[in-house]
Amino acid sequence: MGKAGATIYLALLSVLLGGCISTSTGGFTEEANPQKLFQTRVQLARSYIGQGNWEGAKRNLKLAIAIDENNAEVYEAYALVYQSTGEYELAEENFKRALKLDSKLSRCRNNYAAFLFSQERYEEANNQLEYVVRDTLYSGRPNAYVNLGLSRQKLFDAQGAEEAFVRALAMNRTNRTALLELAQIRFDAQDYPNARNYYDTYKLTGRQQSARGLLLGIRLAQVEGDRNAEASYAMALSSRYPKSPEYEAYERTKRSEQ
Repeated sequence: MGKAGATIYLALLSVLLGGCISTSTGGFTEEANPQKLFQTRVQLARSYIGQGNWEGAKRNLKLAIAIDENNAEVYEAYALVYQSTGEYELAEENFKRALKLDSKLSRCRNNYAAFLFSQERYEEANNQLEYVVRDTLYSGRPNAYVNLGLSRQKLFDAQGAEEAFVRALAMNRTNRTALLELAQIRFDAQDYPNARNYYDTYKLTGRQQSARGLLLGIRLAQVEGDRNAEASYAMALSSRYPKSPEYEAYERTKRSEQ
């Protein structure tokens, strides 16, 4: 699987927790509840992270630390800022500090796993995600299973990856990444009927397919001898993703057949 496919859900491990909070009073009063002030500062920082305003995020995180220097959420947010600005040593330092303060903060561990995956440290990412998916109360558990599957694919564990994607689908039947990856795994195993079933469900979950999805559609159509479907998918691939690795792969295959 190419990097573009692998990062489908890694991009989803962000921290967009809502719109910006405005403070029209000109500041916070000394009588305000410290915990509420802390949460407001952290939420503001997360909003700034979502906007790509790193300085605004760090300014609010600094104010949050002044209120509570032992709260894992601050260091998790700092880690995301440093990851976004390419300061990877600082990012990892803050992820580890956050998890040391609160080892049960699954969102942070999930984001740390995404960081490790982005650094191509797949075994470490896999280990973190195996810990995350054991948290049955974590709301992001279905996507954590998807990311576990992607990590296992990078470790050439096709069976383990399939098991993770199946678990993800059991929790969310319309998860596009899990459906497409399972379709690809079944195709590679030459189990074309199940590959087709997963692929058809994948197509129903969104209006536009990815380049990876269209290439799989082409290959399924070739196996099934459906020239019309093959031509349709090929046209969509060439028009939507002319510079993609998938289109290049398709072109190489066509040239080799001539």
